[in-house]
Amino acid sequence: MKRAPDPSRRPSPAHAQTAEGAHTVPLELRLAGHADVEAIVALVESAYRGPSSRTGWTTEADLLDGQRTDVGAVAGLLDNEDGDVLLAERAGELVGCCQLERDTPSGAYFGMFAVRPDRQGAGIGRWLLGEAERRAREHHGCAAVRMTVLRQRAELIAWYGRRGYRPTGERVPFPYGDERFGIPRRADLEFVVLAKRISERADPVE
Repeated sequence: MKRAPDPSRRPSPAHAQTAEGAHTVPLELRLAGHADVEAIVALVESAYRGPSSRTGWTTEADLLDGQRTDVGAVAGLLDNEDGDVLLAERAGELVGCCQLERDTPSGAYFGMFAVRPDRQGAGIGRWLLGEAERRAREHHGCAAVRMTVLRQRAELIAWYGRRGYRPTGERVPFPYGDERFGIPRRADLEFVVLAKRISERADPVE
């Protein structure tokens, strides 16, 4: 797939707001590079694992121990010609990230979604998800976005539901025994697949 122009330093159209409603510096979007790998790993780990993750609401600390990702996994995503790793920054500070991969002729997979725990609840995640959908539609010619979410994360599934994502009915087993994805604290983990149609077109944008 031919890569579209780099959206480096794409500003948000309006100032984002904090949970208290105060205006702050606008968010900016850019593509990640290999120099960002360690910062991305630290962000993802802080949002999902360990004591720091409990500052926010996306923690999986009650479900999984061990790692959420690592340097090798993130570097591999950056080497994938069919995808992007997008970063949300505010005043040069990394506050969010996500992975976008065109894995079917007209669809993209969305993953590695993380927002700094102490910045959650301020609209960053909603903004970044919207930017990822825009990129999937305008740069990769995708008509739909799908993702996998742990079935046990009811509040996260509901959050995606409010943004138009619906269960497809498909279930994906958790990779028990592969500690690259964490060490389960329970025996019934599995993923549900959520999907959203974002466009009627399915033509790659050159």
